[in-house]
Amino acid sequence: MQSFDVVVAGAGAAGLFCAAMAGQRGLKVLLVDHGEKIAEKMRIAGGGRCNFTNRDLDVRAPQKHFLGENPNFCRSALSRYTPQDFIALVQRHGIPFHEKHKGQLFGDRSSDDFIRMLLAECDAGGVTRWQPCGLKSIEKKAAEAHGESVGSYEIDSDRGLIHCRSVVIATGGLSIPKIGATDFGYRVARQFGHRIVDPRPALVPLTFDGDAWAPYAQLAGLSLPVVIETGTKKDRMSFHEDLLFTHRGLSGPAVLQISSYWREGEPIRLNLAPEVDLAAALLRAKATSRKLIANELAAFVPARLADAWVQQESSWQRPVNEATDKALLALAERLARWELVPTGTEGYKKAEVTAGGVDTRELSSQTMESAKQHGLYFIGEVVDVTGWLGGYNFQWAWASGHACAQALAAKLQAA
Repeated sequence: MQSFDVVVAGAGAAGLFCAAMAGQRGLKVLLVDHGEKIAEKMRIAGGGRCNFTNRDLDVRAPQKHFLGENPNFCRSALSRYTPQDFIALVQRHGIPFHEKHKGQLFGDRSSDDFIRMLLAECDAGGVTRWQPCGLKSIEKKAAEAHGESVGSYEIDSDRGLIHCRSVVIATGGLSIPKIGATDFGYRVARQFGHRIVDPRPALVPLTFDGDAWAPYAQLAGLSLPVVIETGTKKDRMSFHEDLLFTHRGLSGPAVLQISSYWREGEPIRLNLAPEVDLAAALLRAKATSRKLIANELAAFVPARLADAWVQQESSWQRPVNEATDKALLALAERLARWELVPTGTEGYKKAEVTAGGVDTRELSSQTMESAKQHGLYFIGEVVDVTGWLGGYNFQWAWASGHACAQALAAKLQAA
């Protein structure tokens, strides 16, 4: 049996970073992952360039970029390890990067730069890595000291038994099963009495009934900026991002963002021309133009969309100067408030992240340690903390991993 101070289960972004930071603080760390390739989800992120953080995260109120049943939980870790902290690490490794859109930072070359950086940080901390290596079971071996169960853990793995003082679960969620996603983290959490907030696909394309979607399927590949929203009153959420039509429904940043807030059976609402007062523009055109309505409309939305849209009503299939004000106003209203109800999502196979997870009300926001089981920690995507599109989920991986590593080091020093 081999012994370590801590075993980190899962060699994704959170697990790699936590293992590295813990190792560099003097702990004997084993990092274990069942996959043959390391950090596959990180490798494909950001189109292969890794959207590694977001400069716009407000460290005074970081929770506004995240959701979960306990939205304030993430505030402590995110305030203590900021995007600027991780940027400084990236710069120390000489990795070139750029800001693309709304604070989103991407590598100039490929995600491999960041994976190599994390592996180098693990090496600097003397981290032992076993991969591929599956974990079969985790058992607590309790011992009483000072009235507290400090004990240790015994882990049965593909490479034999492991003894350790602490276990960090960084196994992620259910997203993209083809690269190795499993429910292992949730099973461990349940084993030790934790509640799981029902997982669901997030940052995922939305789908619609085939027959109802047929008129719009021809627009597949078309992209345009929109305002998208869902919910009502207090729970209303909206984003101003690009929309992408697909053969099965809607995708693009706008839809990925709203999908985290959308609930089955609820409508989404779209303004397809948010940059213009379409009603006023069409009424002005009526007074000066003899073009078809579709041609006038194409000045404000893509021509393919304009052509498809006017097919919905015969009163829109004529020169703009022959249309009634009522018809033009109805057209403008429908484009500015297109309401439709998705039938579902593309599921975990296309979801960038998993919403839900280990209930944060049973974890310490300072240390990520279980309130139910001494020495057991949960970090990253396995926890009920889900960020917006654009680097926020990676920043949660860094911040939660860092908070956990700090706590592990403090415990070692106190022992």
